[in-house]
Amino acid sequence: MSAGPVSSAPAVGAHGTGTAGAQPLLQVEHLTAGFQLERGFVPAVRDVSFTIAQGETLGLVGESGSGKSVTALSIVRLLQPPGRIDAGVIRFRGVDLVPLREPEMRRVRGAGIGFIFQEPMSALNPVMTVGDQIAEALVVQGLAGWRQARQRAVELLAAVRLPEPERRARDYPHQLSGGMRQRVMIAVALACRPALVIADEPTTALDVTIQAEVLDLLRELRAEYELSLLLITHDLGVVAGMADRVAVMYAGRIVEEAPVRQIFRAPAHPYTRGLLASVPGASGEARRLRAIEGTVPAAGALPPGCAFEPRCAERLPACATMRPEPSRIGDDHTASCHLYPEKPA
Repeated sequence: MSAGPVSSAPAVGAHGTGTAGAQPLLQVEHLTAGFQLERGFVPAVRDVSFTIAQGETLGLVGESGSGKSVTALSIVRLLQPPGRIDAGVIRFRGVDLVPLREPEMRRVRGAGIGFIFQEPMSALNPVMTVGDQIAEALVVQGLAGWRQARQRAVELLAAVRLPEPERRARDYPHQLSGGMRQRVMIAVALACRPALVIADEPTTALDVTIQAEVLDLLRELRAEYELSLLLITHDLGVVAGMADRVAVMYAGRIVEEAPVRQIFRAPAHPYTRGLLASVPGASGEARRLRAIEGTVPAAGALPPGCAFEPRCAERLPACATMRPEPSRIGDDHTASCHLYPEKPA
C-alpha cells in the first residue's frame, strides 16, 4: 500500500491519545452554531466542547437532528448560509480557525483536516474524472504538479483498495458503485496526508457488507497514515469497533463523554442507556429491543430545562426547569444530568 505524500504532522501512534500532556490536535470550546432565519438565529449546536489528541479517534454519536453534522461542518468552516458559527473557539494545532479568512482556511482543509462526506455522489464533481479530483487536491495545496498528482491519485486509489486503479482513475463518479465512490472520497480526504480526518456518517448509504469493508479500510489507513479521526455516526456498533472515546450528542449538546469501554459498561445518561438498549445484541443476550419514545425536539423549540426531559423515564422535578451542567462521574467520564451530584467537569 502506498504511503502517499510525506506528512508534516509529528509521528504518533495510530490508536491512543498521543503524548501525555501534549496540546490537543483539535480543541473545540463552547461552540454554538446554527441558522439565521427570518425569526432570528436558531442554534443547532449549543455550547459544545471536546478535544481530540494526536492519534486518537473520537466517536460523536446521536440520533438524526442532534447536531453532529453541523458540528463537523463548523470545524472545517463549510457551514453554508444561512448557517453560521455564532460563538466559540475551534483550535487546530493551537490556531483558532473561526476568525481565519477563506484563503487561510483553504490551506487547512485537505492539508490539515480531511473530510469524508456522508453522500459521495453529492460531494464529488460529476463532470471530472475521479483521478483528476484526487489530483486537484494535491495541486491546489501546491504539493505536486498535475502529472505527478495524477500518478499519486492512482497510488491513492490503490491504497483504498479500488480494483484496477489506473482504469478507475479515468472514470466519472456515476460509473462507480456506492462503495467505490466512498473509497474515492476517502482517497480525496487522505491525498494531502492530513493529521485529522472527519468522517461524517461514512457508511450510512452503503449495504452491510460494503459498510464492513469501508470500516476495515478506515482502521487500516488510520494506522498506516497515523491519523486522528472524528467519527460521526448514529451507529454504536461502529463506535465500539473504531473509537477510543465517545461523545454522545442530543439536541445540540454533548450529554455524556467517556472512554468507549466505559460508555458500554456503565452508561450514565438516560439517553445513552436508551441508545444502547435499542441496539441488537448490545448486552450480549437475546432480549426485546426498547425504543426511546418520542423524537428529538426541533432546534428552535427546546424545553426550558433538560432537552431530554420529555422523553426521559428517570426525570426529576428539576429537569423541567433547569438545564444540567456537565458533572464528573469518574476518570474521564462526564454526564450532563440531574441524576448525579454536581461535580464540575
